[in-house]
Amino acid sequence: MNWPQLKTILWLRSRLMRNQWARSKGIGAAIAAIIAVAVAIMGATSFAGTLVIGMYGLAKVSPLVLWVVWTGVAGMFMFMWLMGLMMELQRSESIDLQRLMHLPVALGQIFIINYLASHLATSIIVFVPAMMGLALGLAISRGPSMLLLAPLALGMVCMVSAWTYCLRGWLANLMNNPRRRRTVIMVIMMTFILFSQLPNLYFNVFQRFDRPPPGARAGQKHPNADRLTMQASQVIAVEEFIPPLWLSAGAKGLAEGNALPALCGVFGLFAIGGLGLWRAYVGTVRFYRGGSSGKAGVEAPPERARAAILGAVAVKGAARFVEFRVPGVPEQAGAMAVATLRSQLRAPEVKIAWGTSILVPLIVGGSVLFRHELKISEDAKPFIATGAAVFAVFMLVQFFANQFGFDRDGFRALVLSPMDRRFILLGKNLACIPVGVILGGLLMGMLAIRLALSPLDVLAGMLQLASLLLMAGMAGNLLSILVPYRIQPGTMKPTKMPGLAMLTLMACHLLFPVAMAPAFVPALAELLWHKSGWAGAGAVNLLLSLVLAGAAALAYWQALGPLGRLLQRRETKILGIISVEVE
Repeated sequence: MNWPQLKTILWLRSRLMRNQWARSKGIGAAIAAIIAVAVAIMGATSFAGTLVIGMYGLAKVSPLVLWVVWTGVAGMFMFMWLMGLMMELQRSESIDLQRLMHLPVALGQIFIINYLASHLATSIIVFVPAMMGLALGLAISRGPSMLLLAPLALGMVCMVSAWTYCLRGWLANLMNNPRRRRTVIMVIMMTFILFSQLPNLYFNVFQRFDRPPPGARAGQKHPNADRLTMQASQVIAVEEFIPPLWLSAGAKGLAEGNALPALCGVFGLFAIGGLGLWRAYVGTVRFYRGGSSGKAGVEAPPERARAAILGAVAVKGAARFVEFRVPGVPEQAGAMAVATLRSQLRAPEVKIAWGTSILVPLIVGGSVLFRHELKISEDAKPFIATGAAVFAVFMLVQFFANQFGFDRDGFRALVLSPMDRRFILLGKNLACIPVGVILGGLLMGMLAIRLALSPLDVLAGMLQLASLLLMAGMAGNLLSILVPYRIQPGTMKPTKMPGLAMLTLMACHLLFPVAMAPAFVPALAELLWHKSGWAGAGAVNLLLSLVLAGAAALAYWQALGPLGRLLQRRETKILGIISVEVE
């Protein structure tokens, strides 16, 4: 260990952090400070809360209950950790090793600092103090041997963070190829979504017939209680082969007076974590030195042949798509819609967001569809259909509210084009409509099948969906012009946003339910009409939804002119915001 070099590296890291804070001035710095303080308070609160739980709540429980508690803590930590991993798949180095490769410094020290700095995540700040507090509380209430849970928990965190750090480095090397990058991101995201929904599918779909009958008594034993206990015993039997479960196995062993599982777990977890760090370090050095994965490369075809192949593919597929004309809209707006949709379909991050918006509701909705029993009154069904339309629009808010952020340098072409600015806004809005209609239609279809919605309610729900898309288009056009922000290439994360833009977007998300309130007026009017005992209540929702859709269409068309002129006045400022890279 070279202590002078380590001291210099730590000074360099602190100086970089100080410069980052210095660039974030004004409201943005205040918001960042508030978030940092809030996360610190959450960590302190989790430590104090689990300390009390360990001292009083778990003082006399059985070893099996203690095993369940630690299994739950480890499971929640893994879930939060994977969520953070999905938000940033590639590894971002705190100190660029490539800039220091020519210096006589120990790269291992810089690697460790980068590893520690990159894992200052919310899951670490919240769950590590919680684990330490729970271990200390159990040591006070059940004996000092429970203190072994502290290094055991740290070993699990070390193992998970080390191997995910290695995984992120491997993905960074793998994603240098843009084509492989799209495939890798899509596969990882869809795998994570399906994995996170496995408990939901298991309990709500596969075991829907294993629930007690509705008329069963509250104190009656569940007929499958013995089978559930047997399943828990099977999990305990195989936990020695699953390293994340070594934490709960060690807690159960300490509660039974056997410290050997905890000691072996500490040694095993830190050994696996050290192996992951070594593998990550070797891969990092190889990556910065220009090495490959060791596989022989495939000879690339000549440039002319490759251009001919790509040209043939473009003529067969992409060119026809770009030449598609949207019926019923001006030609310039239709061209803008097709070009925007094509650009979004080529971006892996947009496809991930759209795929998630469609896949998650289908999985969750499917579990609801196959539930054992649903008791919903007839009066509530129109409101549920309207809620499905609102949810479909909510999944597209990030696209409506920042329609130029994904263009980045490509926005220059719009600034230089002679196209009417109204048609630019109209085309941008039309590009999001197919996704909203598909998502809303799927949700409406599932609800119609499961809840036996009447055709009038389904048609009214689709009209409400159209109204909400038009209202979201108007509000999104205004926000995109006034508070644009740049989206980092390859991710859905914004760059460092100005404080005013951050506050505006937070307020818009908080006020989203209020903005969507007019969509519930037709269903509410039908309910009041029905409660009054008047005839023809079934058509009230449909007629008012038709009126709402017409009013929204008229308001949208009238707002295009002023918003287009506003865009023309601010387009140079928008270009300066979304085309400048912020490091």
